[in-house]
Amino acid sequence: MWKIDKSGPVETERAETPEEVNDQRRERDEQRHIDLKVALHQKLLDLINLSALDSMSRAQVEAEIGEIVYEQLALQKHALNQEERRRLVGDILDELLGLGPLEPLLKDATVNDILVNGYNLVFVERHGRLVETPVRFKDEKHLLRIIQKIVSAIGRRVDESAPYVDARLADGSRVHAIVPPLAVDGSLLSIRKFARVPIDMAKLVALGSVPEAVADVLQAVVGGRRNVLISGGTGSGKTTLLNAMSASIAADERILTIEDSAELQLQQRHVARLETRPANLEGRGEVTQRDLVKNALRMRPDRIIVGEVRAGEAFDMLQAMNTGHDGSMTTVHANTPRDALARLEQMIGMSGIDIAPRSARAQIASAINVVVQVGRLADGRRRLLSLSEITGMEGEVITMQEIFRFRMTGRDEYGGVLGRFEATGIRPHFLGELADRGLHLPPELFRPDMVIH
Repeated sequence: MWKIDKSGPVETERAETPEEVNDQRRERDEQRHIDLKVALHQKLLDLINLSALDSMSRAQVEAEIGEIVYEQLALQKHALNQEERRRLVGDILDELLGLGPLEPLLKDATVNDILVNGYNLVFVERHGRLVETPVRFKDEKHLLRIIQKIVSAIGRRVDESAPYVDARLADGSRVHAIVPPLAVDGSLLSIRKFARVPIDMAKLVALGSVPEAVADVLQAVVGGRRNVLISGGTGSGKTTLLNAMSASIAADERILTIEDSAELQLQQRHVARLETRPANLEGRGEVTQRDLVKNALRMRPDRIIVGEVRAGEAFDMLQAMNTGHDGSMTTVHANTPRDALARLEQMIGMSGIDIAPRSARAQIASAINVVVQVGRLADGRRRLLSLSEITGMEGEVITMQEIFRFRMTGRDEYGGVLGRFEATGIRPHFLGELADRGLHLPPELFRPDMVIH
C-alpha cells in the first residue's frame, strides 16, 4: 500500500538570481571599502600634522597622503588594484579636507539638494525629482562627525543640548541639521546647493522659468525702485529669483542684506551682509533678524534685502520700505499672492506691537508694490507663476491686480507640464513711476491677447 504523507508540501529554498548575487557582492565590497577608508582615516589623524595641510595644495596633500596610504595598506596586507587605491586615496582626502561621502554629490552640478535620512540613506534632487543614491556613511558617529565639521566652520554647534542648527558651506550652500533625540532614527542633514556661478535673469529665461518679456518687466521694477515681495513654497526658487533680480540694482547704491544663514550672492561691490546669531549655551547672545533690520536702518542703506521674513521683523521691514528705502526686497513662504499678504499681516501681529488689523493692512498696501509668485510644478520645474501689483486699499481689503500669469494647459507624453504665460490686459500703475526714472516698457506687453513665449 501507498503511504500517504500528511505533513503537507515541503518548502524549498528559492535559488538566488545572478543579479541578486552581484548586488550582494557589491554591497560587501562597498562596506569593505567604507570600513577600510574610515580605519585609514583614523590612522592618518595620528600620523600627519593637520596644521600643515592648510599651507599645502590638494595635489601636494594627495601625493603625501598617497604614500602613507600605500604604506599602511602594505602593513595591513590589503590587496587592492591601482584603481581601488586611487579611489581610496580620493575618499580619504575628502574625509580630511572635505565632507567625506558627500563630496562627490557636492561636486555634481546636476544635484540641487542633498537629503541625508540617517547614515545609510541619502537622497538627492536632480532636475526637480528625488532619487536615492548609493552614498553611505559608516555609522551614526561618522555622520555626526561630518555635521560637526560643517557647523564648527561658522562657529556653531549641534549636540543634545542644541539638537538643531542652520549653517552654510563655504560656497554659500544652505545647511540644516537635526540630531537625536529630536531625530528619532538618526541624524538628519539637508543641504541646498548654490550654483558656483550665480544664476542671472538671462539663465532663468534660457531655462524657461521666466519669459523674456516678463524678465524685462522684473528688471524695470527693480531698476525703478519698486518694493518687491517674492512668494512661494519650499524649494520653489524664491532666493534664486531674488538673486537674479538684484543684478538690476545700480552699482552706486548701498545694499544691506539680512539673513538667518547668508546665502544671497549679490554681484555689486557696495554690499554689506548681516547674519543672525543663535543663543549660546546659557541662552544668551541671540541676535534676531528684527535686531539686524533695526541696526541696518542706522547704516545708511539705499536698499534693504531680507532673505526671508518669518516673524516680527516683517513689521520693521515694512517700516523701512515706508520711510525712504524704496526698492527693498524680501521673500515669504506662501502658496498665492493673497496668502503672502495674509502671512505678512500675521507676522506684524508677532512683532508684539498692538496694531489694528486695518492699520496693518494699510502698512502692507503702502509698503509693497509688486508681488511675484513662484512655484515648483508637478514635473519638478520651477517657474514664475504670477506677477501682481498692489494698488491700495478698498475698505478693509488690500486691492491687488494680476499683470501676468502662467496658465497650465496639460501634460506631455513624458509628464512635463505644458502651459503658457499671458498678460491679463491690466496696465500696471507702476508704469508711471518707471517712466519718471527713464524706464519705458512697450505698451503691447500688457495687451489682453498677448501670449508670452
